[in-house]
Amino acid sequence: MENDLERYAIAIIVVFGALAVGGLMAAGIAAGDRSTFLYALGAATAAWVAGYAMVFGLPRLLAVLILVAVVMAIASTVAFIT
Repeated sequence: MENDLERYAIAIIVVFGALAVGGLMAAGIAAGDRSTFLYALGAATAAWVAGYAMVFGLPRLLAVLILVAVVMAIASTVAFIT
């Protein structure tokens, strides 16, 4: 059971943190927009910590961290557009 749990946590860290938010960070750096980059960095950090919340079996913290990551990714996108 623990191996499945760790596999899902790694999937959250890699897929959400590295691919989706990494693209936002790259866009912020390329455009020279500091707020876009910092929001994306915050989203990546929240998603990274969410993986640990899943490993340690903290479902409410996991939900809050995923919500924070999604909100910060949206804020990063909005900051990039404007």
